[in-house]
Amino acid sequence: MSRLGTETAFEVLAKAQKLEAQGKNIIHLEIGEPDFDTPENIVSAGQQALQDGFTSYNPSPGYGDLRDIVANEISKSRGIEASGENIVITPGGKPIMFFVIMALIERGDEVLYPNPGFPIYESMIEFCGGTAVPMKLHGDKDFNINVEEVRNQITPNTKLMIINSPNNPCGSVIGLEELEELALLAKENDILVLSDEIYIRFLYEGSHQSIAALPGMMDRTIILDGFSKTYAMTGWRIGYGLFPEELVEPVSRLVTNSVSCTASFTQIAAAEALVGSQDRPSAMVEEFKKRRDIVVAGLNSIEGIKCATPKGAFYAFPNIDGTGMSSAEFSNRLLEEAGVAVLAGESFGKYGAGYIRLSFANSTENLQEAISRIKQFLESNYS
Repeated sequence: MSRLGTETAFEVLAKAQKLEAQGKNIIHLEIGEPDFDTPENIVSAGQQALQDGFTSYNPSPGYGDLRDIVANEISKSRGIEASGENIVITPGGKPIMFFVIMALIERGDEVLYPNPGFPIYESMIEFCGGTAVPMKLHGDKDFNINVEEVRNQITPNTKLMIINSPNNPCGSVIGLEELEELALLAKENDILVLSDEIYIRFLYEGSHQSIAALPGMMDRTIILDGFSKTYAMTGWRIGYGLFPEELVEPVSRLVTNSVSCTASFTQIAAAEALVGSQDRPSAMVEEFKKRRDIVVAGLNSIEGIKCATPKGAFYAFPNIDGTGMSSAEFSNRLLEEAGVAVLAGESFGKYGAGYIRLSFANSTENLQEAISRIKQFLESNYS
């Protein structure tokens, strides 16, 4: 268990809630969760499924109907030909990460992963006995990688490359040219790719490019996606992966051995999410774009803070070096003294030093108040 990490957002949330219990007003910008309710058509489908008796076990890889619906959605959104036979439904997106790493990585194998990046990548790699090799996302390159650096990190032990676009925590997007270069590295070195695409619908400019759509990559790419972010279904716990044929059975066996299956009624609701009206999810994305602009402009108006404009997801990742504080000191004091909960950049890896992450999954009023509090916090410390 000493090799298993955690997700700091939940630790900060617990600390913030403890302060709230003591009567302190807290603005929550630490947790990556849409502040919208699950759309009513999805809730109704889930309720009806319960009433119709969808409360029993189902096949470990998921219901065939939902797998086909997911494959159709992936085919349309990525421009590839996906089959339901290659889909595995899981209780959330994290199991896809865990099962892929468990299925592929032996002790001594190396896994490339983005840093700053979602902390569970590194945690799961190390827990499974692999060696986590961070691909640095450069702040001066809009938080993109240097392909030559990645090339030099590859060894005969490199078995898997994890990419995440749009990225958590940086909001960066991997461009087509970089994707093509990464695909070439994967093919030249016989590396499989886990492409975490959970935020593809939270893209504020341009269109999504999946590495799976590039020549020769369909058979060496696992796509991770789910419902938590797009459909505000974080508590429903349902996600999915598109796998090369040879990985479907091993991953399905891992599902059988761990969770048996994903809740039946949840799968019925997920099917409605994909085939039903997309008006609410689209409206959510538009609202997040407005909030992004408010947050970025507000942060850049504060002396000592510089914030790049995220192209996707719902996070800002500003540099706070100009404040003279470390990321940990800044985030801790901001919570305790100003009542604004954010995450230190190091929560997302060593290359997050000097940054903090703010989720703009909160109301416009709260975001504006948070900017005001941050400004007052710094002014009170440097006036």
